Parts: sequence; structure tokens; C-alpha cells
Amino acid sequence: MSSPNKVMIIGRLGRDPEMRSTQAGKPVCSLNVATDEGYTNDRGEKVDKTEWHKVVFWDRQAETCSQYLAKGSLVFVEGRLSTRKYQDQQGQDRYVTEIQGQRVQFLDRKADGDGQQARHRGGTPPTMKTSAPPSLPKPPASMTCLFRQNQ
Repeated sequence: MSSPNKVMIIGRLGRDPEMRSTQAGKPVCSLNVATDEGYTNDRGEKVDKTEWHKVVFWDRQAETCSQYLAKGSLVFVEGRLSTRKYQDQQGQDRYVTEIQGQRVQFLDRKADGDGQQARHRGGTPPTMKTSAPPSLPKPPASMTCLFRQNQ
């Protein structure tokens, strides 16, 4: 029996998308997405925490992300976690965990040089694959029950 590998995040890009192509010419776009969380620590102080996520899109989604997104863009990303291994310049094995993007929704539009919201060819950016829900889906009833028991 397989177990689910699903990630859903809403966050802002920390820098412009990085577009490149594989040796075979396949487009790939890398995004760095920040998610924020706030909580109060044991001393009653408010603490803000930012997590950074590497996200990779391929093919047409990669091209569209590169075209419409910019540093600061707000996005909904759905995908799966993937860890890959590579060797650095010193021959040491390195590992990187990233989100292999399967679906993206642009929650705002890319600003042009004047700070105005850009519109490509007179339209709004498309949603890739199927539209993400306007809000995150409710957890299954079994999860809700577990959460309530732990409160």
C-alpha cells in the first residue's frame, strides 16, 4: 500500500524565478517560496518564523511561472516532496529536498517596472493544471478528530 506524498503551501517568492533548460532542452523553473508562521513563546513574546521551500516546475508550467511570477509574488503550490543526491565540486555527496510542483495558482499578478500590475496579452495569468481551491481543503474527518483529541 502506498502512502500519500502531498505538499500544499501558500507563500511569496523570495527572488525572481530561475528558468533554465536540461541538456535535452526540457524547460525547468526553480522557485524559492517563503511561508510564515507566528506564535507566542513561553515568555509571552511574539515570534515570527519563516520557512524557505525550493519548488521545481517543468515544461509548460515552468515557462508560465517564469513569464508571470517575480520576487514577492504570492502563489499557491501543490506538489510532492522529492530528495535528490548530487556531488559538489569537492566530490562530496549532497542532498537537497524540494517540492516537485504539480499545480500552481498565481494569487496576484506580476508587477511591471512602474509598479503597476502586469497583464500579459490583455489577460490575467492562467492557472496551471486545474484550479486550486480558493481555500485549503478541509482535513479528513479522522484527522480532525485526532487534532481535537490532542488539544
